[in-house]
Amino acid sequence: MADYQAPLRDMRFVLNEVFDAPALWASLPKVAENVDPDTADAILEEAGKITSGVLAPLNREGDEQGCKWNDGEVSTPEGFREAYQTIVEGGWNGLGGNPEFGGMGMPKTLVAQFEEMMQAANMAFGLAPMLTAGACLALDAHGSQELKEKYLPNMYAGTWSGAMDLTEPHAGTDLGIIRTKAEPNGDGSFSVTGTKIFITWGEHDMAENIIHLVLAKLPDAPKGPKGISLFLVPKFAVNDDGSLGERNSLSCGSLEKKMGIKGSATCVMNFDGARGWLVGDENKGLAAMFTMMNYERLGVGIQGIGAAEASLQSAREYALERIQSRAPTGAQQPDKAADPILVHPDVRRMLLTMKGYVEGGRAFSTYVAQWLDIAKYSDDDERRKHAEGMVALLTPVAKAFLTDRGLDACIMGQQVFGGHGFIREWGQEQLVRDCRITQIYEGTNGIQALDLMGRKVVGSQGKLYELFAEDVANFIEENSGDENLRPYLEPLAAAFERLSDVTEHVINQAGNNPDAVGAASVDYLDLFGLTALGYMWAKMVKTAAPKAEGDTSGFYTGKVKSARFYFDRLLPKTVALAEGIRSGSDSMMALTAEEF
Repeated sequence: MADYQAPLRDMRFVLNEVFDAPALWASLPKVAENVDPDTADAILEEAGKITSGVLAPLNREGDEQGCKWNDGEVSTPEGFREAYQTIVEGGWNGLGGNPEFGGMGMPKTLVAQFEEMMQAANMAFGLAPMLTAGACLALDAHGSQELKEKYLPNMYAGTWSGAMDLTEPHAGTDLGIIRTKAEPNGDGSFSVTGTKIFITWGEHDMAENIIHLVLAKLPDAPKGPKGISLFLVPKFAVNDDGSLGERNSLSCGSLEKKMGIKGSATCVMNFDGARGWLVGDENKGLAAMFTMMNYERLGVGIQGIGAAEASLQSAREYALERIQSRAPTGAQQPDKAADPILVHPDVRRMLLTMKGYVEGGRAFSTYVAQWLDIAKYSDDDERRKHAEGMVALLTPVAKAFLTDRGLDACIMGQQVFGGHGFIREWGQEQLVRDCRITQIYEGTNGIQALDLMGRKVVGSQGKLYELFAEDVANFIEENSGDENLRPYLEPLAAAFERLSDVTEHVINQAGNNPDAVGAASVDYLDLFGLTALGYMWAKMVKTAAPKAEGDTSGFYTGKVKSARFYFDRLLPKTVALAEGIRSGSDSMMALTAEEF
């Protein structure tokens, strides 16, 4: 299997050439004081070295060894503790953190590139910094000044890690029915009791302390989601001088045996009157949690891209080296027994499909990240509100579409290898297993589709959709005279019109048919995602086409030709999706339970 190498050339192309991230950062004073183009480039370069050289070599061994549970204690695979120290000593744990408490304050547009490298190199390991970053984000946005000063510096430093404790055995999507309770102690603290499952890195041996953010209900709290509060519950008590005190009354009851990401600890966590502190207001825990959800869900989408990138790199190398049969047009290497399988159209179909989703997805994740940066850092109220609307609309697409296509790409990468793709030593089967979880956690992709179609589109009566529609329409209009873009703008406009028509159709149906949203949602999200990536590929052509002439590296010419494949072979899938959505819910809801 090819050794993973961070795709720095493409990341720089997306950041600097397609989206002109330095100009965005300069327009946001709170960002500009922390990053400039040279700093950003140095971060990318060093991130590439660490992820390729330190994390990637541990990926297979981590999967084979897994984490081990022994009487509540969890040991990590060989090399993980040392790799964790390398990450935290380099400041990577606090890359996007608040500088007031020791973070580096880097924008999400830059952090997203590091996240992709880390997840591509070693997804199981990468979940640890990812969960800590999410916990820090929620604490920074909603915690009291005292809590932030006490916990954030060590969490950004990686001395302490973070975990998010939401799910219970009987409560996954429907968090309103959680049973974990928090009783006030009379001194400002609370006693938290209950069981949480699927807690990623809830227990491990890499950090001195683990800070759990736990959803629980206060006595006499309102029923349902309006009665949920958020509590900070440390593994070890933290004394006033910052030193660690006694072990809190929480423990890891077991580790889940799972399909993939075996190098990470997926814990059952038991809280038995554990001492914790309220984060944010009483009964507002879900609002506090959703502060970090947009970032975390984009992060999961980026995991899908990362796994697909790793699969593509390996499949591409294999297709160049593996010789089988002759090209349909005749022998390409007559001095050898056969030609490389890259000569065969179907192998090219798979590799180009992977390339279309990976590179288009990288551009889309950066596009979403720029809206997150504007929403968080802009001093312009109107600009910030516009960005918040875009984030709300695009987040479920980023999470679900990028992970769905990420798994598709990993399976194609496995298929390029044929029988060897099913064998352990080549690494493709691990990527398929690891990528599978991305469609499930942080809100299953079906729930993301319902969120997009129900809350964001129908719920706003199309107002949020109009923000994206205006952005695409402006691009098409502004570039109508660009000869390089002409072959791409027409199919993009057709797909965009198709998406807009279907959007209006479902909004109209939803008023009379309670099943309309659920019946349309998954196909609608796919239609949206394919169109959005078409928009990204058109933006990339706009940048690459003028530079393709005389390009000896093959980067810009390859980018334009890859775009042509996307528009010829992938974007047309929107036609079938639109027809399926227009068929309505009748056939889906017609069967009785017995008829299934």
